Amino acid sequence: MNTFFQDFRYALRTLAGKPMLSAVIVLSLAIGIGANTAIFSVVNALLLNPLPYPQPQRLVNIWIHSPGIGIFRDWPSPGQFDDLRKGTHSFEEISISRLGSLVLTGRDQPQLIDGMQTSSAIFHLLGAKVMLGRLLLPSDEPTGAQVAVLSHGAWQRLFSSDARIVGKLITLNGKAYTVVGVLTPDFALDSEVMPAEGPADKMDVFVPLAINAGFLGRRGDENYNLMARLKPGVSLEQAQADVDAVARRIREKDKRDRTYGMSVVSLLDQVVGDVRRTLLVLLGSVALVLLIACANVANLLLTRAAGRRREMAVRGALGAGWQRIARQLLTESLVLAAMGGAAGIALAIGGLWAMRAINPGNIPRFSEIGVSGPVLLFTCLISLTTGVLFGLAPVWSAMKLDLSAALKSGGRGGHDDSGLRVRAHRLRGLLVVCELAFSLMLLIAAGLLVRSFIRIESVSPGFATDHIISMHAIATGPKYNDDGARARFYQEVTNRVRALPGVQSVGVVSPLPLTGAVGWGGINVEGYTPEPGQELQVDIRTADTGYFPTMTIPLIQGRYFNDHDIPQNQAAVIIDQKFAQRFWPRGDAIGKRLWFDPKKPFLIVGVVGSVKQYGLDSESKIVVYFPQAQTPGGSMYVVARTATDPALMANPMIAQIHAVDANVIVHQVRTMDDLLYRSLARQRFAGALLGSFAVFALLLAAIGVYGVMSYLVAQNRHEIGIRVALGASAHEILGLVVGQGLSLAAAGIVAGLVGAAALTRVMSSLLFGVSALDWLTFGSVALILAVVACIATVVPAMRAATVDPTVALRSE
Repeated sequence: MNTFFQDFRYALRTLAGKPMLSAVIVLSLAIGIGANTAIFSVVNALLLNPLPYPQPQRLVNIWIHSPGIGIFRDWPSPGQFDDLRKGTHSFEEISISRLGSLVLTGRDQPQLIDGMQTSSAIFHLLGAKVMLGRLLLPSDEPTGAQVAVLSHGAWQRLFSSDARIVGKLITLNGKAYTVVGVLTPDFALDSEVMPAEGPADKMDVFVPLAINAGFLGRRGDENYNLMARLKPGVSLEQAQADVDAVARRIREKDKRDRTYGMSVVSLLDQVVGDVRRTLLVLLGSVALVLLIACANVANLLLTRAAGRRREMAVRGALGAGWQRIARQLLTESLVLAAMGGAAGIALAIGGLWAMRAINPGNIPRFSEIGVSGPVLLFTCLISLTTGVLFGLAPVWSAMKLDLSAALKSGGRGGHDDSGLRVRAHRLRGLLVVCELAFSLMLLIAAGLLVRSFIRIESVSPGFATDHIISMHAIATGPKYNDDGARARFYQEVTNRVRALPGVQSVGVVSPLPLTGAVGWGGINVEGYTPEPGQELQVDIRTADTGYFPTMTIPLIQGRYFNDHDIPQNQAAVIIDQKFAQRFWPRGDAIGKRLWFDPKKPFLIVGVVGSVKQYGLDSESKIVVYFPQAQTPGGSMYVVARTATDPALMANPMIAQIHAVDANVIVHQVRTMDDLLYRSLARQRFAGALLGSFAVFALLLAAIGVYGVMSYLVAQNRHEIGIRVALGASAHEILGLVVGQGLSLAAAGIVAGLVGAAALTRVMSSLLFGVSALDWLTFGSVALILAVVACIATVVPAMRAATVDPTVALRSE
């Protein structure tokens, strides 16, 4: 231990003697370790930390799909739940639930809360416990008892932590429910675990489903979440095979599309979703940053070690063995690694703070991300590992030291007879080539994401987003059970909002594009006879007369809805251009008929432009719009085009809605520009992170090239002096040094292009409109790296070109 402390103190004195070099090394390590720590904290929270439920690895969700008719993931029906419950042997228990928004009334102001109608099994599956009262029971299910269980958060937020809440009545969507329990604070359930059809957050209230013969006989009502727990020892593959057999029977019994099937998805995969691949790409990227930092530091330490050859030779001459010298050098490396690790943790904490401030809004388990114990352990391990890795280079150099030659060299640090040739400095050259190759790989990956993002941004959403404000109004309860009451309410709202100063036009629609809300169904088309089970699936929207002009959705054929589209007249629909081109490519869609109900045909009166309903990077189904006056909905989005800043019209519009009915809930107040911006949040976030890593990598690589070329110039001042004395011009010396630097850059670029070709194939699912081998990105990034390498080489080359031969030769 005395020897260790002696080495430690000497390492501190040595590093303090070269403060600039030490600072560059610590900063390089801090960037590499900090980036890895920040991303690992995200990976740890999302992928490694178990979900907060008992034995979460055995929890699964069950989905249905029919890719042949454009359904890639859908919620099962009660009838399919019954088939699975009776026909499978892989599950201990299966729950059925339906999520949605509920209006809580009977208070000063109505409030919109997230709720769940569910079977009692959900609580057993997720290990829920109550703080007050009881959970839902199987005895509540046959009749769908009017009882409710509150989450702990809702009990605190909505009922002021009332200890006597059990037994009291609350009113949800106009119906009275008796509170029978309050859950413990450690239990939470949100739409990441149980995805809903529309926006939802953490569940506030749970009420029982009426699970009886009538409910279980509903085979077409595909709107329910199914969660199950695997039996001990049953694998996901075995459960999938079990479910596949049930799906085949359903396909035959219900005459479903031949591609119909069911998927068993682990709960963790359900929660993480498509973020997993992005995270793994980012984790690989920061690993490259760390490798670049290690290579850079190793180069700097080799440069430093070259200046300490005489010191190492004297130590060896006085009896120090190579093991003793190696331990001293490794101690210095570990001290640097520890300092870099500490600075990296500080950078990681700052980076995570910035992530939370940016908050893309669609990253699962985002609130759980932080620098936890496992993350600190990871940081310590990579700090130790990097300390050993970059410490090996000067150790290797010391082991190869010729004591006699070093002592004779007069302190110049040793002389390489090979001059400026790179092969005499193979290790330094190899490290620089690796830095450049890794940097090029990161730059290309970032470039592809940036180009992909630009392509997505250039996609037209199908409507104009500027100067439009939107808000979600919910008119529910006994007062609006009548179709006419709902239609009159929204008619009055649009009349009042249209009269506001600054409002140019107003309309209502449901669901609104880019909100995440979905709505689709099967349809029959005049003149089209599908194969058995090949029912046509379409997106269904309800809109009024003002919606299309307000959103500037172009009219292709026919007309928009008008005041004649009322219940007493012919049922009308408008279809989108994609629908029309598929079935009536000659442009004769107007006047054709559609059927949702065999007894009620709908007449196509217009064709409008196609709209990106779910995101600029995703294809929407073909769309059918129904007139609000003929099919009035209670939950609608009100949109208005304004002459001024649309955000300024939010409060006046809300006031007019509440002037019609003060109990109507109004929420999700956003401009369409904001909705469009939010829809691209994840792509923007991933691109920004990868781009910042690439910039760091490029900076480190430039430092590496500069450091090596500066070292080569310093070590070969004597040879340069001889060349100048023999008549070499400044241009020739400049070309010689730049040529050596560019040869390193060329080797790094070639290696990087090969590596990038392999790396970017993994990223193909993250790209939009750009090939993983996009030649423009590969070429332009290679050119940028070559320019940076050239600039990093020119400065030491200019220093070499100005060497005074008299001074250089006299130094010997």
